Amino acid sequence: MSIFGMGVPELLVILAIALLLFGPKNLPKLGKSLGATVKSIREGMDEGEGKAKDTDVTDVSDTVEEESADSDDVVFCNKCGAKNVAGSEYCNKCGSKIEQAQ
Repeated sequence: MSIFGMGVPELLVILAIALLLFGPKNLPKLGKSLGATVKSIREGMDEGEGKAKDTDVTDVSDTVEEESADSDDVVFCNKCGAKNVAGSEYCNKCGSKIEQAQ
């Protein structure tokens, strides 16, 4: 039997060291607080996953549709790939000459 890649002897050594450090009276309090911390971390992780699942995908698809509708009005630079207004002779980002498609 192994937990976190440690066998029973290793876990007993860790428990003995914790008992010596914190004492028999404080060990239950330590275990309780450690359990509460682990529980709150798990709840936080589950909450984050729930928010990620609730995001609305239609917002992204609307943006893609808007950009595809505007695709006739833009030209991309061959050098840096920046989006420029159709008919531009030079890239507004890097300044290189834009080759117009025939």
